Amino acid sequence: MALPTALLDRIRHVRLLALDVDGVLTDGRLYFQADGIEIKAFHTQDGHGLKLLKRVGIHVALITGRDSPMVLQRAKSLGIAHVHQGCEDKLTTLKALCQRLDLDLSQVAYCGDDLPDLAPIKRAGVGITVPNAPDYMHGHADWITDRLGGHGAVREICDTLLEAQGHWGSVLDTYLHGRP
Repeated sequence: MALPTALLDRIRHVRLLALDVDGVLTDGRLYFQADGIEIKAFHTQDGHGLKLLKRVGIHVALITGRDSPMVLQRAKSLGIAHVHQGCEDKLTTLKALCQRLDLDLSQVAYCGDDLPDLAPIKRAGVGITVPNAPDYMHGHADWITDRLGGHGAVREICDTLLEAQGHWGSVLDTYLHGRP
């Protein structure tokens, strides 16, 4: 998808990608075993994209309204240090994180899929949602990914950030030629 030039200009300034979990990193469905244990499915390409962002110095944060041990496990496996669970006011959490990282909200890309994500989507430098979000969310986002949440939407965001910020060539070189 070709993004407007003005949006690409804002994407070039992003230093933090903050994500909701359910509906963005997952397809939004919750699975529970008979013993009450929660299970989530994460897309491996999303995870690799997040690792690539960290490699080029872009911070990654997870901000979710639910509390889930699976989120902590996934974040740990990807090396994501900024994990905020049980957040009812995601904008306040995002602002506090920006203050700790010495960033302005204009340097944030935020992706969410439902009403608790509306304020961060509106206030971030780049507000993103996914096609499987409710229709009323689409009108508030700067960008609606082509891929669905839980099905590569986060990788699409990561690849776009890497390309817009001029890192894509070095990423390819790493995998084509083993260059760091």
